[in-house]
Amino acid sequence: MPEQTSPAEAPASGTVPTPAPIPALNMVSGHGFTRTGEEILHVGHVITLARATFEGPAGEVMERDVVHHPGAVAVVALDGDEVVLVRQYRPVLEREMLELPAGKLDVPGEDRPTAARRELVEEAGLDAPDLIELGSFHNSIGFCDEETTIYLATELVPATAVAVSVEEEYLTVERVGLDDVERLLGDGTITDAKTVLGLLWTLRRLGR
Repeated sequence: MPEQTSPAEAPASGTVPTPAPIPALNMVSGHGFTRTGEEILHVGHVITLARATFEGPAGEVMERDVVHHPGAVAVVALDGDEVVLVRQYRPVLEREMLELPAGKLDVPGEDRPTAARRELVEEAGLDAPDLIELGSFHNSIGFCDEETTIYLATELVPATAVAVSVEEEYLTVERVGLDDVERLLGDGTITDAKTVLGLLWTLRRLGR
């Protein structure tokens, strides 16, 4: 699923999108740093931009731009010795990217495994009743709180793909042999962070 919504998909005029949940104040820990306040600057379709203030160990005052994100999931879908990837256009980079089926947590009340299965169906036309959690990572800790959880799926069943964005209408599903993964990572064919991590975690898990 794309990380941003195009203007054509924006809510009708007068409606206000629900901002991403913002962590409670004073919950930051680490060598005496404390968040003391936060001002919301912009609420978008995916992210919320804020200006946050912090106090350092010796009373230093810090101000930082912070991006709040609802979080995301991705799936390494294995079909024998092949992994199922999708190639889709990413507007931010103005290019197509080869990546894992993935998407953000944008359905209220939906847990991460359910969201992962939904994204796998929507993008790859596959379902996986049983998922194995490979791990989670923070995408860009310098300014954003987004956390992505990656799952491994090995028991795949056919499903009907459902495009929910313009980009997904034109994506293609590609299968890559596990023996080719290291080459694709090494030559820069695959540079998407969640895909790099998910594939490496999978190879390690399989002892390859």
